[in-house]
Amino acid sequence: MNRLFHSPLSPFCRKVRLTLAEKKIEVELIEERYWEPSPDFLRRNPAGKVPVLRIEGRVMSESQAICEYLEETVPTPALMPRDPEGRYEVRRLCAWFDDKFHDEVTSKLLYERVNKKMMGLGYPDSKNVKMGAGKIKYHLDYLGWLLDQRRWLAGDQMTLADFTAAAHLSCLDYISDVDWNRSATVKDWYAKIKSRPSFRPLLADQVPGFPPPAHYADLDF
Repeated sequence: MNRLFHSPLSPFCRKVRLTLAEKKIEVELIEERYWEPSPDFLRRNPAGKVPVLRIEGRVMSESQAICEYLEETVPTPALMPRDPEGRYEVRRLCAWFDDKFHDEVTSKLLYERVNKKMMGLGYPDSKNVKMGAGKIKYHLDYLGWLLDQRRWLAGDQMTLADFTAAAHLSCLDYISDVDWNRSATVKDWYAKIKSRPSFRPLLADQVPGFPPPAHYADLDF
């Protein structure tokens, strides 16, 4: 059985879970407390990070590398464009959300509000929370700008870029940190992603001590 070592509110793990589900690759989910890494886990990934995918005897880490491997080995349905320019744009946007958005927003909101408590690292830093709450507005506006010009984030087809962005936003939506009223275009885009069968297992995730808001699993918001 394929296994994915993950953390429920990790956007990087969710990105891989969405890719696996879209390609109908069954995996057993193993929740990993990566901040308390066991020797077995460190043998799988010495970097001590999730996700880690064990598939067909291989052990893989780093979400973008995993997703592109899955795209190459299971090409249907395609989550990357065929043309070099299209693949570039998808990779650019994946990096935007996994690096810039994560640094400016996810790490300032999700990690301060949830991860610190889970890891026993004390209380949220109000300065970081305020910074993340301000920065997310800029990113939502950027999403809206992209979607005003395109059907999906990277072009006319749904791609890994959409799943990467949705993975981050879904984690923040779990703690009610996304203002969906800021852009009707972005809200409509997220609703389309959220209603996909591959997304529904994410909406069933529960983190002890942190119940999600009522709208979180509502496909119609």
